[in-house]
Amino acid sequence: MGSHKESLPVPVTPRGRDGLDAILARPAGTLVALDFDGTLAAIVADPERARAHPDAVPALVALAPKVAAVAVITGRPAEVAVRYGGFAGVAGLEHLVVLGHYGAERWDAVSGEVTAPDPHPGVAAVRDELPRVLERTGAGTGTWIEDKGHAVAVHTRRAADPQGTFEALREPLHDLAARSGLVVEPGRMVLELRPPGMDKGRALSEYVRELGAGSVLYAGDDLGDLPAYAAVDELRSDGVPGLLVCSGSEEVTELSKRADLVVDGPEGVVRLLRQIADQAD
Repeated sequence: MGSHKESLPVPVTPRGRDGLDAILARPAGTLVALDFDGTLAAIVADPERARAHPDAVPALVALAPKVAAVAVITGRPAEVAVRYGGFAGVAGLEHLVVLGHYGAERWDAVSGEVTAPDPHPGVAAVRDELPRVLERTGAGTGTWIEDKGHAVAVHTRRAADPQGTFEALREPLHDLAARSGLVVEPGRMVLELRPPGMDKGRALSEYVRELGAGSVLYAGDDLGDLPAYAAVDELRSDGVPGLLVCSGSEEVTELSKRADLVVDGPEGVVRLLRQIADQAD
């Protein structure tokens, strides 16, 4: 009966192997948490054109009924991630949760509604001043400002020299953020200015506690996922098994050094989710 099932990859760390074993042994107690951009969706030059891998929703539909919960944890506004992911109104994903703005926003598939606090006042100040900062640094050409409501991001991927522009903007954006009571989070050709205390680790830890999850899988691809990795490490130290998955890329290698399992981009993540769904029967 099980011969059709594709073999799961083996995590390279003992903790990762324990985490995967726990997930497969007790899937109903597992939280599967996933980043969006670079993990469920390919990185593209224009973030507004990002969409979930075509097999992502089918894989989540196969997995979701077998686990405690599936959560997408993203820096994007929750509503945007829901729309770009195609998550709304999907049979089998009734209990999906999207934690947007690093957990400041929450969309529940059950209600289809987003709950969120008021934006930090520093975000409005940054929004007003950013164009002048870009102009002063000569970084305006090809850069793109993304207003996320609770945060503001500057993308350099479309600049003539993406990495050079990224590096040139680090100091002025750090100065601007500090004056406004915000912090800067670097990513893949993006610098995001957001309120302190907003990160994926906090969002993940709080949701694990809310669920009372007995094990956790977290998959990410970028520097902004490192706090979630640290949260899983802390959970493991407290006796909650966990598996750290990296959606591998040529651009960011930091996560691959910390991961228990590296897969080949969003396609590899989707394949892994499907494999776990098959093995969790």
